[in-house]
Amino acid sequence: MLYIGLLLIIIIVVIFLLYMWKMAHENNVLHHQLLLEGEPEKVRLFFISDVHLRKINKRMITQLTEHFDAVIIGGDLADNRTPISRIHDNLQLLTSIGPTYFVWGNNDREVGEDRLKSILQKYHIQIIVNDAVLLPTKNRFWLSAIEDTTVKEYSFEKAFEKVGERDLVVFIAHNPEVFAKVRAKYRADLMMGGHLHGGQIRFGPYGVHPNGSYRERDGVMTLVSNGYGTTLLPMRLGAKPQCHIIDIDISSK
Repeated sequence: MLYIGLLLIIIIVVIFLLYMWKMAHENNVLHHQLLLEGEPEKVRLFFISDVHLRKINKRMITQLTEHFDAVIIGGDLADNRTPISRIHDNLQLLTSIGPTYFVWGNNDREVGEDRLKSILQKYHIQIIVNDAVLLPTKNRFWLSAIEDTTVKEYSFEKAFEKVGERDLVVFIAHNPEVFAKVRAKYRADLMMGGHLHGGQIRFGPYGVHPNGSYRERDGVMTLVSNGYGTTLLPMRLGAKPQCHIIDIDISSK
């Protein structure tokens, strides 16, 4: 009887681990809407963060038939486990759907900063570091981003110094824990980040970090993504992998 009991426990544990592995490899594209005031136009963004070791699913990308005004990589595209060939494969897919922008995460430099910069340049990907980039849209529409906070050389002031009072701005930081500081001093129409993985493994409402969300925080729409890949264990529970489409509808009142 003891042998049978142990065997059942082992089977249950294996099934549970396989379930967590399967969840970590889901391809979930979440759609979000944002209404802003300005000259009438529509702007479409794609946001992905925390890819790490994971291979981006080709079918998921090819099913995104509409072109994006900006594809934003919100940090941790890779880490020291990621084969260089996989970085190339992932970037080839992402750049196929629109002009692509990159923000540093806390693990990216494990690949080698110069090496990763060289790869990004090969795919004509613009790196945003303590700066803002103007998108080629009717409105003055900025992507603003800081250096990763683990480097200690990030500057909110530099990220916003180009942005005018009536301009539209999306602020990106790999670590969303800085968002409260930004809201206290600067104006943004949307904030986006990742890093926290939604806790990655959660038991009901309990996890080391909150689950990802898209909601208004202190008057600013804020996207905190669970990310696409995993760190340490290639498993998830209660915090599904995510990437995001943000449809921004700009109209005059």
